[in-house]
Amino acid sequence: MTVSEQTRAIERLTLSPYASLSEASRGRRRPEAEDPLRTCYQRDRDRILHCKSFRRLKQKTQVFLSPEGDHYRTRLTHTLEVSQIARTISRALRYNEDLTEAIALGHDLGHTPFGHAGERALNRLCPGGFTHYRQSLRVVDSLEKDGRGLNLCWEVRNGIITHTKGTWARTPEGCVVRYADQIAFLNHDIEDAVAARVLNAAALPSQATRVLGNTKSARITTMITDLVTNSREGKLQFSLEVEEAYRVLKEFMYSTVYVDKEAKREEKKVDKMISELYERLYSDPSLMPNFYMQVAYHEGIDRAVVDYISGMSDAYATRLFEDLFVPKKWQVL
Repeated sequence: MTVSEQTRAIERLTLSPYASLSEASRGRRRPEAEDPLRTCYQRDRDRILHCKSFRRLKQKTQVFLSPEGDHYRTRLTHTLEVSQIARTISRALRYNEDLTEAIALGHDLGHTPFGHAGERALNRLCPGGFTHYRQSLRVVDSLEKDGRGLNLCWEVRNGIITHTKGTWARTPEGCVVRYADQIAFLNHDIEDAVAARVLNAAALPSQATRVLGNTKSARITTMITDLVTNSREGKLQFSLEVEEAYRVLKEFMYSTVYVDKEAKREEKKVDKMISELYERLYSDPSLMPNFYMQVAYHEGIDRAVVDYISGMSDAYATRLFEDLFVPKKWQVL
């Protein structure tokens, strides 16, 4: 037996009857020969980890725009935290940890520069709208590897497109990632907001902290433990008490931190920057790299401009804006 065959045999013996076995995958859009060392989900995890879009996450905003300081989250650190929380849940429930990790690592690949402010700007500009989860699927299907895509398994792709809202994933592992994303972003946004002095930890609603805990660690532990304890027969769910506490805490964050005046003032600048870049690139597509010129030829200029801007890091978008719109000093050679 090859190593991957041994792994598939271990999955059959050890995983929950509700778990997604790698040998039962619906497969890839383009069939490939099996790898002797890795299962299909392990290969997908590695493809995502090594792709360019994943590396760019390190310079993309999570909540605070280009924060000063080493300890604020970026889109990359958020992704890693989601992955670890999701793996903990999947391991406890004996789901497929490799599939869970692949979905978690790929779930935000299509996120814009400047976080949700950039996403809102592109959604306003793009015909048909824009969402980061649809773009994440487009990244792995059509944009990575010079247009060839990563050719991921159906289960990974399904988990990516359903990780935020709307229809839930068709696998328990995809549902785990959706819960892990909610647990991660709420709790690390609180920690970052406290560090940024946007939020006083004592102001958190007692109705929530009494149930979930007063520290990030306590809240995450409570939510993970409660989810594992109350999930049955492949269906994930919190207890009613924890579900209500989570709702209260989330509503508090959306009514305070996410609408902070200072943050909103900076987001107006993001909207202007994205809008100006969009209009300039649309009017002169030759400013884009050749790959996006090809996208424009086959799928339209709008699609190409959105793909190009959404893939930018915060720093790259800022540099391009400066190159296109900020006058440079005249230099005599």
